Amino acid sequence: MNEVKNDLRERTTEFALRIVKLYQNLPKSTEAQVLGKQVLRSGASVGAQYRESQRAKSDADFIHKLESVLQEADETAFWLELITRAEIMSAKRLEPLRKETDELIAILTTIVRKVKKRTGKL
Repeated sequence: MNEVKNDLRERTTEFALRIVKLYQNLPKSTEAQVLGKQVLRSGASVGAQYRESQRAKSDADFIHKLESVLQEADETAFWLELITRAEIMSAKRLEPLRKETDELIAILTTIVRKVKKRTGKL
């Protein structure tokens, strides 16, 4: 489990960095910048909140914190989709980032389910 924890710590940090780079490469139009700030906030929050989850005081606290990470990741997926659908950036260019978002959501969902099952909350 420690290896998964360290892998996720690195992946969520890299994810946040990729979001920062995406924001830096967005056009300077008003709509691109507004959407960009939203994706920047939620995407960077994935890494920050994941780290916070590693300091949870109990299983219930851990679940709560990871569910917050999931909310931010899902919000990030929404903003990435909107950036694509608004034709601010191409789907092809955003595909690797959207794929990583989906993978992180799947991994985090699995972890939450396992902890809930282990603690009898599922």
